[in-house]
Amino acid sequence: MTARSRYVDVILVVYGFYSVALGLFMMLSPGVFFDTLGAFGVRNDHYIFDNASFELPLGLLLLAALRWPTWRVPALAFATAHWALHALSHILDTHHRAGTGVGLLEFGGLAVSTGILAIALRYSLIRR
Repeated sequence: MTARSRYVDVILVVYGFYSVALGLFMMLSPGVFFDTLGAFGVRNDHYIFDNASFELPLGLLLLAALRWPTWRVPALAFATAHWALHALSHILDTHHRAGTGVGLLEFGGLAVSTGILAIALRYSLIRR
């Protein structure tokens, strides 16, 4: 197994489990999610659950791509697009309840993650 293949596997595991955990967190405890991570605007449990219904399957898709390598490119392309759009959302709206600095930090983390996923996507495309 090459270093690039191991990198892709690690990214699929890390971001897969992260998305599954985040989706479950939003579904099972929307109030705590809002108070700790999602404190933008007014709390809306319906929208939090809607987002959870996206995050959870995304995580399962990334984990499934470990088992079915032909799923890697589409799964990573989808995840990269999701993280890029999520980063865009955070740079357009930095008004986190804890302050603009927190909103900017969240944007930074999302932007870095977009890059990490894009590298995994590129490695998967090369391998194909």
